[in-house]
Amino acid sequence: MANPTVIWLSSFLLSLILAPLLPGIVNKVKAFFAGRRGPNLFQLYFDLAKLLRKEGVFSATAGGFLQVAPPVSLGCLLLAALLLPHGLVRSPLGFGGDAVLFFYLLGMARFITVLGALDTGSSFEGMGASREMQFSALAEGAIFGVIGFIAVFTGRAGFTMLPADGGGEWWSVHAVSLLLAAAAFFVVLMAENCRVPFDDPETHLELTMIHEAMILDYGGPDLALILYGASLKLWMYAMVLMMLVLPWSICGTWLGMGCTLGGVLLTAVVVGAVESSMARYRFLKVPRMLVGALAVALLGIFFRLVFEGGIQ
Repeated sequence: MANPTVIWLSSFLLSLILAPLLPGIVNKVKAFFAGRRGPNLFQLYFDLAKLLRKEGVFSATAGGFLQVAPPVSLGCLLLAALLLPHGLVRSPLGFGGDAVLFFYLLGMARFITVLGALDTGSSFEGMGASREMQFSALAEGAIFGVIGFIAVFTGRAGFTMLPADGGGEWWSVHAVSLLLAAAAFFVVLMAENCRVPFDDPETHLELTMIHEAMILDYGGPDLALILYGASLKLWMYAMVLMMLVLPWSICGTWLGMGCTLGGVLLTAVVVGAVESSMARYRFLKVPRMLVGALAVALLGIFFRLVFEGGIQ
């Protein structure tokens, strides 16, 4: 019998190690669709190692908060990662409402990054910070729609309250409502991680930047922390998505851990395919997509309440 604590800890450590692999997979998939070779799969690892050997240069107009923001933001992300059921095993630090705390820690990480951008006094970074907060406020509705779905299904707004035995219900009986919630959360994943069609992480045109505009003044180790935090955030969102689509009957096993890690890597492939098949939306269309994600999440709750037996 596998020890659940060992599985959770192993999956947690693997998540920290493999997180920078996700951007490499996305870029490889995009390069495949474009008929190019593309960058190395481990390019972000090389970039992080190079940045850690450099020194940061900061503007004289910036205050001290610009230097504090990257480590504090990454610390919030690491605290959030401790709440996730890695390998479909309940976190030792989890509790009944840990899903709410998880997303608020992610929001705190964003807020710290925004304050760092505003601390520079740059008009471009201020513009990016404004857009970041606007779209995140719209995405919050869809996020709480998914949390509401979890609460309706389990009776608690927490990851730890998801049934440990599963009984196959997560895939067979509740397939429709689960897929609706997963679809809504995938839209949130794309928006919150600044992916196409909501944002383009590879853009160099300041007027169209969102997240990239906020980190123009960073370099060296501080930029390395930001890039690693972005990859870790994408990994955590993909893990939450896997919680909604994988059968919980395999939780607490090495198979569950392998399926979770494989599903996260497959999510990066899907993200790359989506980015390769559509262009970036105009800013006016972004709110419509996020409101639509909220509507889909609410539809999943409706299916659960009306057709599948109500709250557990």
